[in-house]
Amino acid sequence: MSQNQQIDVQNFIDQNPLSRSQKLIMWLCFLIVAIDGFDTAAVGFIAPALKAEWALTATDLAPLFGAGLFGLMAGALVFGPLADKFGRKPILVGSVILFGLASLISAFTTDLQSLVIWRFITGLGLGGAMPNAITLTSEYSPTKRRSSLVTLMFCGFTIGSALGGIASAQLLPHIGWHGILMIGGILPLLTVPFLMYLLPESLRFMVLKNHAQAKIDRVMQRIAPHLKQLPSLLPGSNEVKNVGIKELFSRQYALGTILIWCTFFMSLLIIYMISSWMPTLLTNEGFNLVNASWLTSIFQIGGTIGAIVIGLCMDKVEPAKVLSFVYVLGGIFLVCLGLGIEQGNMLLLMLAMFGVGVGISGSQVGVNAFTSGFYPTHCRATGVSWANAVGRSGSVIGSVIGGWLMSLNLSSFEIMSVLAIPAFFAAFALFVIKRLKQKDQQGLSLQAVKG
Repeated sequence: MSQNQQIDVQNFIDQNPLSRSQKLIMWLCFLIVAIDGFDTAAVGFIAPALKAEWALTATDLAPLFGAGLFGLMAGALVFGPLADKFGRKPILVGSVILFGLASLISAFTTDLQSLVIWRFITGLGLGGAMPNAITLTSEYSPTKRRSSLVTLMFCGFTIGSALGGIASAQLLPHIGWHGILMIGGILPLLTVPFLMYLLPESLRFMVLKNHAQAKIDRVMQRIAPHLKQLPSLLPGSNEVKNVGIKELFSRQYALGTILIWCTFFMSLLIIYMISSWMPTLLTNEGFNLVNASWLTSIFQIGGTIGAIVIGLCMDKVEPAKVLSFVYVLGGIFLVCLGLGIEQGNMLLLMLAMFGVGVGISGSQVGVNAFTSGFYPTHCRATGVSWANAVGRSGSVIGSVIGGWLMSLNLSSFEIMSVLAIPAFFAAFALFVIKRLKQKDQQGLSLQAVKG
């Protein structure tokens, strides 16, 4: 390559081996979403302690779960478009600082109302951090490995959730719920210096926005240190400098956007229902908190393993087809999970919990990767963030509906069977996307023949 040669940014990334710098970017993003996962699981496990200390009912706890998720939704709606305008890195770092400080302050609250407010602010930061971590990883990934690398990075969420659940159950008797929230605040703040000095801005974003050539060259040199001469990078042919949220509803993306939103909504409804209420549901059925934490962590382990396998399959087979099939399996395992809880059958319970993790949590990671590849650079952060925001509205409903279903005195089997319905809806939405893509490809082939 020579300095005079012009090449598309994605082609430049595709033509060079995965560098140490790209791997570092993915590990830093992995760390960010792992802390998000820790926070999500920890709140579910401190709920029984809050319930006992403040004499609360299950219904009283619903606003606590809902506040954080409303914050996540608002954060994704606001920070996604800002990242497409000002860059991924500043929004990502700012979001981490925000949720770290808010979580630390929430540890010192003395009443439910104050805690609800600070959980909302924590959610704002988390809502901005996760979609930008996905976007940045996607934009530094080679095309042929994008799904597997994004899903591998996002496994940080499931690993963080598993560790958060286990750590919370083990540490809660010793440091109380205040200490758990302090850990959730200190960890992200410790990562900020590393993010500021080691994390580069998206190369695709810098080229699209005409950043200084010297700055672009430094990042290119980190990606391809073996090159003696660097090429001149060009944005993709389908990318534009200035775009609004309305791009998500253009003729090219509108129906896909709605179907992706449907999938996120249904998927996160299930995940947050399980994350928020499974410890309480299991303890109500006679399981102690430690056993409940280990059983819930099996869900996260299944999600991690499932995400890796699903990502690899998505790089080889039509992604929507893979995800649709796995969501159906997740729905079936949810029904089995309810049966296992009701019968007290530990073997069935463990297998079903693992299967739900693979089918629902693993698929959600895959859908994030799918979405990051669905949109071009100029609206990618907005597309991923708004899909997550809509999904968070599902998570709000999931976290609230858990308490409502339990207040109806439904059996565990009935609750899990109701929860399986959204999984089948998600599978159907992805099936429709697959059919639409097939029609588009057939139309393009027909035009090529006519031409």
